[in-house]
Amino acid sequence: MTIKEESEKYALPADTLRYYKKVGVIPAVKRTKGRIRNYDEESLRWIENAVCMRNAGVSVEKLIEYMRLCQQGDDTFMARRDLLLEVRVQIQEQLTKYQETMDRLDYKISRYEEAVRTGKLTWDRQEV
Repeated sequence: MTIKEESEKYALPADTLRYYKKVGVIPAVKRTKGRIRNYDEESLRWIENAVCMRNAGVSVEKLIEYMRLCQQGDDTFMARRDLLLEVRVQIQEQLTKYQETMDRLDYKISRYEEAVRTGKLTWDRQEV
């Protein structure tokens, strides 16, 4: 697949794909005889990994570190696992914050739904 096709498939600017390759988030992409990037299945898996991790808030630096470890071979299994565990903790912290926000919004929505029904806004606790 070409960079244009990949860009459209993952809704990423072509410049982002080039950047990911340049900094080491994804491995070097093979080129055709005409020097056009030709993304193969392995490249696609790395792009999917990068998109997934970035959507989860993982830093580019962590992705670079993960790729570096992968390229070093099987001796880095423990380091890769530890990196992913660290990322998982960060994501769990974000989820906890989001859940707290959702709970607060649900409460406020319930108060306004009650106000729509009764014509009066009341709060169970001091809130705005």
